[in-house]
Amino acid sequence: MDAKKVLEAALLCAARALPERELRSLFDGALDTPQLRNLLQQLKLDWQDRGLELVQIASGWRFQSRPELHIFLERLNPDKPPRYSRAVLETLAIIAYRQPVTRGDIEDIRGVAVGSQIIKQLEDRGWIEEIGYRETVGRPALLATTRQFLDDLGLQSLADLPLLQGEDGDDSAAAQTHLFAALEQAAGAAQAEPFTPDFFADQGMALVNAPAARLAADISDISATPSIPSPPPEPGQ
Repeated sequence: MDAKKVLEAALLCAARALPERELRSLFDGALDTPQLRNLLQQLKLDWQDRGLELVQIASGWRFQSRPELHIFLERLNPDKPPRYSRAVLETLAIIAYRQPVTRGDIEDIRGVAVGSQIIKQLEDRGWIEEIGYRETVGRPALLATTRQFLDDLGLQSLADLPLLQGEDGDDSAAAQTHLFAALEQAAGAAQAEPFTPDFFADQGMALVNAPAARLAADISDISATPSIPSPPPEPGQ
């Protein structure tokens, strides 16, 4: 049996991203990791001019629709996702870049109180979680982003986010605008409440002036809201 066809069928039929250890199990030890990755790269090239693309994210490998097709596919799903406020997405951005952080850390950066409902919304979405407690008075919970956050934004790791530095630059504002827009798109945020472009710069967290090609690739990855095949409903559903 053609191993590449087996991988293709497994990935297309899966309702979630498949890690490499599960993909190797398809072949009962006949393929090692380098061979598997070579086949996955070949498969990725096979699909480079088609409506779906093979990508690697934090949880593994999956097929997803190409970003430029989302406008058409959304017509099949008229229901809009929950909309999140600017405060929710600013909180998410701070956690992503400064993690692990406490609620007090977030309040110090934003300059306003962070309501419990904001944290709960992000927890309900599966984008943040408590990972421990800071050993200080009151032992406040430490918050960090989850693997689900990376998967939903099409990232392999937090390293795929545009880097931060202490000094602002000419390209930082544009990069931040794209980043915030991508978060809004992924979370279904209200467009009536856009982020302030220099929000991070005001906090001494300006985006690095990365080469244009690298920055464009980062933003493209973050903006890609995935659309993967879903299994048929169970009888009676």
